[in-house]
Amino acid sequence: MASMREPGPSLRGRGGRPALPRRTPAAPDRREQVRAAAVELFAAQGYRDTTVDQIGERVGIRGPSVYKHFRSKQELLADIVVGTADLLLGAQRAAVRSATDVREQLRRAVEAHVRVHAEHAREAFVGSREIGSLAEPHRSAVLRKRAEYDRRLRRVVETGVREGVFAVDSPRLAAYGILDMGAGVAGWFRPGGPVSQDELATFYAELALRMLGVRPARKR
Repeated sequence: MASMREPGPSLRGRGGRPALPRRTPAAPDRREQVRAAAVELFAAQGYRDTTVDQIGERVGIRGPSVYKHFRSKQELLADIVVGTADLLLGAQRAAVRSATDVREQLRRAVEAHVRVHAEHAREAFVGSREIGSLAEPHRSAVLRKRAEYDRRLRRVVETGVREGVFAVDSPRLAAYGILDMGAGVAGWFRPGGPVSQDELATFYAELALRMLGVRPARKR
C-alpha cells in the first residue's frame, strides 16, 4: 500500500497543512458525524494536535459527549486507520476475484485502488500518516494489512510475468510504482472536476498496463 502524498492545493491550509472543508449538513448518525469530524481534523492538523473538545465542537456537542460514541481519541484513530486498510483490502480482493485473466485482474485492482483513494482521500491520508500514532495491537495489525495489500498486487504482476503477459524486470518495484501512482490521485482529484472518477480509474488502469509492457488493442 503506497504511502499517501499530502493532499493538493485545494486541501492545504497554513504551513502546508490540509485545510478543513466546508462543513456539510449534519448526518443522522451521530457516531458517523464524530468520525467524520475526526477525519477532517486529523488530516488538517494531525492526531496529536487535535483535542476531543475540538472534535465535539465541530459536530456541535460538548467534548465529553464524544465518549458516548468512542471510548477515546485513540479508539477513533484506530477506527479510521484500520477501517481504511480494510476498505482497501476488501476492494482489492473483490477486484482480483472478479476476473480470471491476469490483465483484467490487474486492470480491476488498479481501478479499485484509484477509486478508494479518490472517494476517501482524507481517510487514506490519515491512514498513512498516523500509523505511528496508533497504539498496539492496532499498529501491527495495520502494518500487516498494508503488507498484504502490497503483496497481493505484486502476485498479480508476478503471475503476469510468469505467463508471459507482462514484461517487467522487477515485479516488486512495478507494483510499488503502480500503488504510489494511484494513491497520488487523492492529492488532486475533485468530484465534479473535468475528469470523472470512471475516466480516472480507466486511465490509470491503462497506464499501469502500459508500465507492465501491455500494448493497448488497436482500434479498428
